[in-house]
Amino acid sequence: MAETRIHPSAVVEDGAKIGAEVEIGPFCHVGPEVRLGDGVVLKSHVVVTGDTEVGAETVIFPFACIGEIPQDLKFAGEKTRLVIGQRNRIREHVTMNSGTEGGGGITRVGDDGLFMAGCHVAHDVQVGNRVIIVNNAALAGHCVVEDDVIIGGLSGVHQWVRIGQGAIIGAVTMVTNDVIPYGLVQAPRGHLDGLNLVGLKRRGVARKDITALRAAFQMLAQGEGAFQDRARRLGQETESDYVRQIVNFVLADSDRSFLTPGAG
Repeated sequence: MAETRIHPSAVVEDGAKIGAEVEIGPFCHVGPEVRLGDGVVLKSHVVVTGDTEVGAETVIFPFACIGEIPQDLKFAGEKTRLVIGQRNRIREHVTMNSGTEGGGGITRVGDDGLFMAGCHVAHDVQVGNRVIIVNNAALAGHCVVEDDVIIGGLSGVHQWVRIGQGAIIGAVTMVTNDVIPYGLVQAPRGHLDGLNLVGLKRRGVARKDITALRAAFQMLAQGEGAFQDRARRLGQETESDYVRQIVNFVLADSDRSFLTPGAG
């Protein structure tokens, strides 16, 4: 069984809880309220601070800054947290901030994510499992990113936006409104241009469900009435669990409007 290894140049403050088989590389700084799960690796020059929990087998690369206070002028030093799940890969220069009192007090990241170099996860963001955020993309405060989402490089997601499960955001895209599950968003001002068919096929979704999703998208795009009205009718007519997921997402509470088919 491997032992925990802490480089002599690293600073691990009293009170930090370090799991088994953890590696803390040169010039890292681990704050007194940090909890590192078993098998966590801090490569070098990593800062983990605040009331921050890092799940087992997560690897954090050089110059990442994890758990610092929010970039929010309303923040007044209140007690807030950052919780990161297991087996994440957090690459160079990534920043993840703790929550704010007004946003529930916790920023949460799920399991098995890939956060590429320079990306940012702001205060009170809720990120699901198996999420990929590509280089220099940024999530503003209070965003919700569900499981299996991919956000392209240099993209920005507006505060309070929800991105549904399995959606994909193209590179260099501004996302200012909610994105339906399995949606495909691209263009500089974020247009909902279709479904993430490649992602659905890669996940082994049955052809009948993909066909149902395509039909649902057309109804949302061209049906009568407001977007939510079309979604309600769709929910009454469909037998697909995937389509119901979109319906439930559209009809749930939201602080933003939606990106709708054919509109920015």
